[in-house]
Amino acid sequence: MKIEVCANSYQSAINAERAGADRIELCVELAVGGITPSHGLIEKVVQELTIPVFVLIRPRSGNFTYTSDEFDVMKKDIDFCKSIGCQGIVSGILKDDNTIDIIRTKELITFSKPMSFTFHRAFDWVPEALESLKQLITIGVDRVLSSGQEITAIEGINLLKNALHISKLNLIIMPGGGINAENALKFKEAGFKEIHFSATSLQQIVQNQNIPMNNIHFFNDKIIAVSDYNKILKIKNLF
Repeated sequence: MKIEVCANSYQSAINAERAGADRIELCVELAVGGITPSHGLIEKVVQELTIPVFVLIRPRSGNFTYTSDEFDVMKKDIDFCKSIGCQGIVSGILKDDNTIDIIRTKELITFSKPMSFTFHRAFDWVPEALESLKQLITIGVDRVLSSGQEITAIEGINLLKNALHISKLNLIIMPGGGINAENALKFKEAGFKEIHFSATSLQQIVQNQNIPMNNIHFFNDKIIAVSDYNKILKIKNLF
């Protein structure tokens, strides 16, 4: 069984390697499902680790439907990852109806070569999971990360098993979401060859401060926070 650890920092990446992980998926901001880490973090992790580093290419939180400008950012990030020796990309694009954007996802796969390509948990939003899986097989995805369209992979294990049966030798089905020491063996017993988890512990920061830097209004998959042209102009015109 291969273990992929979702590492959200340099320390998480180092801990994963020391504990015997087979590879990491590097990202930041787990609270919003993960977004692309900085180039500085990617480069340091690739330089310091000996296990494979896969990088999440997701330019923002919210949905998985991207503008042409966001798509360009994704390709630039992939190009950087390729240039410094990353071994895999984790990404994917959906249309407005949450079906897979086959054309642009295929372009990302081609652009990522020779790196491995994992279609991420956007798969858990598609309306027809098994038909979508066949599409991903056709366009050459190497693996699919999924919780079986449930909150946790153990709850979605039946769909994951069906996906495993369909995929056969064409791609890897990698369960992820809520996997821990209590349920990890169930995935091995079900025939999966890889699992994905973060094994996160929350560490209290000792700091005297009363002003929060987070904003609960932004933690919503149904919104995208964007600087508003008219609001900026209104304030600018005050001066």
